[in-house]
Amino acid sequence: MAPDPLSLTLNALADPTRRAMLGRLTAGEMTVAQLAEPFDLSPPGITKHLKVLERAGLVERSRRAQWRPCRLRPQPLREVSEWVERYRQLWEQRFDQLEDYLKQLQSQEQSTDPTRETP
Repeated sequence: MAPDPLSLTLNALADPTRRAMLGRLTAGEMTVAQLAEPFDLSPPGITKHLKVLERAGLVERSRRAQWRPCRLRPQPLREVSEWVERYRQLWEQRFDQLEDYLKQLQSQEQSTDPTRETP
């Protein structure tokens, strides 16, 4: 069974080197050599990371003469964002419920506190 696109994207994003590569590509298209500059990795190591990013659809490489420029493809990131957004809404609802519950407890505490003076 082949992994689904969301799993491929999350796997690609799980590595800090790949996230840094994506961050560099936000500045625009780069050759593999330019993309690899800040990383202390061998050329095969860079290639392995790029293949993971390509398989996830996050990076696209084209051919121009002997150059293989890389460019960011943001669509898979949008899909991750939409998936996370559903859970963010759930978390916010639960935090709102917790806030309501805590306010209710505080109100009950204040009304049953015998040392509290009434104005």
